[in-house]
This record gives sequence, C-alpha cells and structure tokens, in this order.
Amino acid sequence: MKKLLSSLLVMSLLLVGTQSFAQYQKGDKLLNAGIGLGAYYGGGIPLGASFEVGVTDEISVGAQVDFYTWSYSSYWRYTFVPIGVRGSYHVNELLNLGNDKLDLYAGVGIGYRISSYKYDGPGGSIYSDSYGSGAFFNLHLGGRYYFKPNIGAFAEVGYGVAPLKLGVAFKF
Repeated sequence: MKKLLSSLLVMSLLLVGTQSFAQYQKGDKLLNAGIGLGAYYGGGIPLGASFEVGVTDEISVGAQVDFYTWSYSSYWRYTFVPIGVRGSYHVNELLNLGNDKLDLYAGVGIGYRISSYKYDGPGGSIYSDSYGSGAFFNLHLGGRYYFKPNIGAFAEVGYGVAPLKLGVAFKF
C-alpha cells in the first residue's frame, strides 16, 4: 500500500504542468487509480486503475484492472483480479456544462474475473471455489474534478467490481 501511495505521489508531482484547464476532448488520455468501497464478489477492498483514450469529443475507450483479496476464518483466502475493457460517454457538452474542471461520464465495460482461493486448514482442500473465474459486466457513472490542469480526483458509482470507487485522476 505504501508503494502504491508513493507511486501516486511521484506521478502527481511529475504531471503538474502549466497547461490551461479544458473539458474532456478527443485525444485526451485519462488514468484513474483508486480504491473500491465494497466489493460485489466476496469481500476485501479493491485496488484498481483504468486508462481511457478519447476517440471523439464525447467518447473514450480503454481498459481497467482491479485486485482484491479477503480471508474467511484463518483457513480460507480468496483473490480476485478483474481485467476488462470499458467505454465512457462524457456528458459535459450534452448538459451544456461550462465548468472546465469537471468531467462527468457514464459507461459500460466487459471483462474476465480471475478468481482463486487457498485453503490452509485441516483435512486438505475439500472445497470447490463457488465464485469461480468468468466473464463480468460493469456499468459506471462518474465524475472527475481537476485541481490542476492534469491532476484531480474521481468518483464512480456502479456495478461490476465495487459499488463506489474513489481515487486520483490524471489527464495526459
């Protein structure tokens, strides 16, 4: 966790520039890194990132990856790594928002959830992983608020990995 926070701090310092603020536009490269509050499969606190590239002034496409793990008693450990693709529709122009620091969006995604478990208890492994690996679908509704031209905070609500994700946002 310390390495993740240190890396985010270093990236933040390196990305501070003298650009002017601008709403989302074609060609923007967007990186979100954060934590999930709650998890739809099992428990734990998801850590993850998404990266998207603007293909039009309203649409961005990209990828996401998350990681979370949790224990049940002292014997069971479950680990999940959802990896997927996603797309977002940026609604600022549609809603005629004049705030250049705000980027509101909604989107969908699809991917594959890698699920594994480990049992370190008496009697050996007599358990079948009921979560299992498999495809997942997600919906997200979110917003980014930029404190600097290319650094801000993001929040997303939705279905897929976590009901709520919060973190730092970067625009390149």
